[in-house]
Amino acid sequence: NKRKLRTIVRGRKPKIVPNSYGIIGESAPVKAMLAQIARASASQATVLVQGESGTGKELVARAIHYSSKRASAPFVPVNCGAIPEKLLESELFGHMKGAFTGATESRAGFFQTADGGTIFLDEVNEMSPAMQVKLLRVLQDKQVCMVGARRPQKINVRILASSNKDLRALVKKESFREDLF
Repeated sequence: NKRKLRTIVRGRKPKIVPNSYGIIGESAPVKAMLAQIARASASQATVLVQGESGTGKELVARAIHYSSKRASAPFVPVNCGAIPEKLLESELFGHMKGAFTGATESRAGFFQTADGGTIFLDEVNEMSPAMQVKLLRVLQDKQVCMVGARRPQKINVRILASSNKDLRALVKKESFREDLF
């Protein structure tokens, strides 16, 4: 029995659909998700990918980016929950030399690095209310202001975000901004 099963399993190869970007599956939900990825790729809209940890939210974001018109530009993933709150602003928006202790040189942030491409804000729900306001400003104005800079700079970045929590529920609890959602 085991040998027969092993022979069957070894002989089968997963069927990979063209343009699935590593997403494997033939079920109706997988096909529906691939169709949503195709629709999102054709758009320039900001996209929120929701799902439990380990379900492939970044894989979906990469599929959207690499099947879009921005595919040849950078894809910059940022784990918002892994960067300490005090560093997140500098990491996202960059900083000018002398903006704070230890800022010995000016440094571009992830938004500038992603210019022309896509930034993926993984676990966006982990951002503090203050950072949510700054992100909302970037979405509205299409510009960022480096820490310590006097003037903002224009950016051309598509924002994809993910959350492993229900953002609608967080909005109701007032722990996530409704206008950002």
